[in-house]
Amino acid sequence: MSTFTLHTHVSDIVSCVPQTADLFRSLRIDFCCGGQITLEAAAAQRGLDPEEVLSQVKLLQDKFEKYQERRPASLSAPELIEHIQHKHHAFLRDELPALTPYVTKLVRVRGERHPELLRVQELFSQLKKELLEHTQDEEQNVFPLMVRVLTEPESVARKQLLPLITGLEEEHSSAGGILQELREVTNDWELPDDACGTYRLVYQRLADLEKDTYEHIHLENNVLFQEIRTLL
Repeated sequence: MSTFTLHTHVSDIVSCVPQTADLFRSLRIDFCCGGQITLEAAAAQRGLDPEEVLSQVKLLQDKFEKYQERRPASLSAPELIEHIQHKHHAFLRDELPALTPYVTKLVRVRGERHPELLRVQELFSQLKKELLEHTQDEEQNVFPLMVRVLTEPESVARKQLLPLITGLEEEHSSAGGILQELREVTNDWELPDDACGTYRLVYQRLADLEKDTYEHIHLENNVLFQEIRTLL
């Protein structure tokens, strides 16, 4: 990723790390129509300390670089469970609520001209609900049972796990179906000619969400669950 400075344009920062839009929104810094100015100038306009704003930007940059740097290669099953929670579950808990107000704003402002956005909002809301419930169930119920089976092969948890894993795979299939329809409705995230900054931000973050979710599902369905099944 780029190294941001006080002379980096606000719009370029958001393009590189979309999650910084949440920070700028909270500081009431316009990253959309007024984003073609330096971070220093934008902070000064709001009466903010530019160095402090830059520091907050870099903290977010570091946080999301760490999301991308973690790799599951050669991890044991317990390590993979921890990896999934720290990378994919943490990302979903941060990103889904943070993206919601932008989807709402986009539909409110552009929904009349682009009615397909209403369906985008419906699908996003459904995906958000399903994924947050799914990750909570994994962390509170399924993953602890998996750890018991891995550490105590004769545990009674073995009998409980198989139907739970099957249920998770069905939920993964549902999430994949929602993501597929989102792609169809948006014509593969194609932006209209009149797309504003918020439009671009929403589509970029939805595409990032899709990428992370598919990686998440792959690691569970094709790696973790397969290893656990050999013990059942």
